[in-house]
Amino acid sequence: MADVRSSLDPLVFGQRLRHLRRQAGHTLESLGQVLGRPASYLSQLENGHREPRLSTVNALAGALNCSPADLLSAAAPNRRAELEVALAHIQEEPAYRALQLPYLKPSSRLDDAALEHIVALYRRLASAPGGVGDAAARWRSAGSPAGGPAGAAQLEGERPSAGARAANAAMRDEMRKRDNYFEEIERIATATLDAIGYVGPGAVSERHLTDAAAHLGFTVSRVQDLPPSTRSITDVRRRIVFVPQRNAVGGQRSARSVIAQTLGHFALGHSDPADFEGYVRQRVEANYFAGALLSPERAVVSLIGDARAREDISVEDLSESFYISYEMAAHRLTNLITRHFDIPIHFQRSDAEGILWKAYENDGVLLPSDVDGTIEGQRLCRWWSSRQAFESEDSYAMHYQYTETVAGTFWCVTHLDLDRERGGAITVGTNEASAHWFRGSDTARRAVSTCPDPSCCRQPPPDAVARWEGSAWPSAKDHSHFVSGLPTDTVVFSPRPGVELTDVYSFLDRHASS
Repeated sequence: MADVRSSLDPLVFGQRLRHLRRQAGHTLESLGQVLGRPASYLSQLENGHREPRLSTVNALAGALNCSPADLLSAAAPNRRAELEVALAHIQEEPAYRALQLPYLKPSSRLDDAALEHIVALYRRLASAPGGVGDAAARWRSAGSPAGGPAGAAQLEGERPSAGARAANAAMRDEMRKRDNYFEEIERIATATLDAIGYVGPGAVSERHLTDAAAHLGFTVSRVQDLPPSTRSITDVRRRIVFVPQRNAVGGQRSARSVIAQTLGHFALGHSDPADFEGYVRQRVEANYFAGALLSPERAVVSLIGDARAREDISVEDLSESFYISYEMAAHRLTNLITRHFDIPIHFQRSDAEGILWKAYENDGVLLPSDVDGTIEGQRLCRWWSSRQAFESEDSYAMHYQYTETVAGTFWCVTHLDLDRERGGAITVGTNEASAHWFRGSDTARRAVSTCPDPSCCRQPPPDAVARWEGSAWPSAKDHSHFVSGLPTDTVVFSPRPGVELTDVYSFLDRHASS
């Protein structure tokens, strides 16, 4: 279906939609009833978190008694809206991000005069000699902490570098704006599947995967002596992809994903990344390609469509139908469900202590973040599904739960991968209005979270404080593991962070004559 993404500023469109909706006397709920769309979807449009399709613009114009051109105009509807859009764009600029300030939301408490001052001062500073970037560098060199608020207890090496944090945040923003759908990668994966004769609808076979490697000019060799710092090694000269034996990577499903991820780098034309942003993008794109190759778009959309008709969408069905891991199936759901079915979604991977490894959302769920927007390594609320699942009587059962939060009520399902050394909780969820499409939405399990209010779960009860304050000496557990796989050198970027090249070259020497 056609969309208007190429020329549309979603923030301006959202402001114009809000202005015209109010002018027509509609609330989000009443307009949603006219259109047959949930109010949450319209709220995402108004906040610039989603971009409308052309059919949606036409429907909105009809409901608001205006023309599509009125909605698609590039001009903000009034000065206040213009300032809010400017503030949002300013905070997206790399120079502003370098200041490492928390996101400033233009709420009603921020009056017009304050907005005028902020926008004017930033623009003047940006046009001055040296610009905002130099100002940010001076600010940091003056002693302001790069990683968090003053007094925060942090150990060197326990966080991704500033470059890695910024790269992850930028990639997450792009994924949200695109509803985590990368059409160009889907197209390349589909072309590969067509070339090797996959017709669906079920799992891509081992033979298909071998044929895909051959289609890209490679052979696959399984070995026992792959260096521990690598998932695979490719001899580019001889066009051989070396991967570990199945018993070394957690079974056949994991082995298949390693092959597909490695092929993704070559199918997408990747070269050595020059910086953190390139490294993070390549990892995301290769993982996306692997999911699109092992669980093809047409087949997955058909399965989700059938399940939606029964109001029985589930990650586990995708996992079993396409013989992929639960985590990869969860990612594929986030790739396709909003694009094809307009259902918002969120994803989290965390461990038993609630430490967040990675996350994605386009449904408005509030993720914990550091002062600079970093979510990796942050601790989830104790009352969320991803942590409550570990306290369930049956750890192997799916944990379904509704959680009332300051950002709204959300339904989640959490799967515990108890065989994994870390990152064992995979959570997928949506807002309450969309929950009925999913298996487990009839759960009676409910919880309330008031995080980020410290009194929710981060501060012990007053009676416990009275009993134990001054009489307890806990020794903190080392959490440095959560940055594994992320570049941590803030000065010199290595295109292969974490890889022991001495081991890699020795491995290739051993196999060069085989």
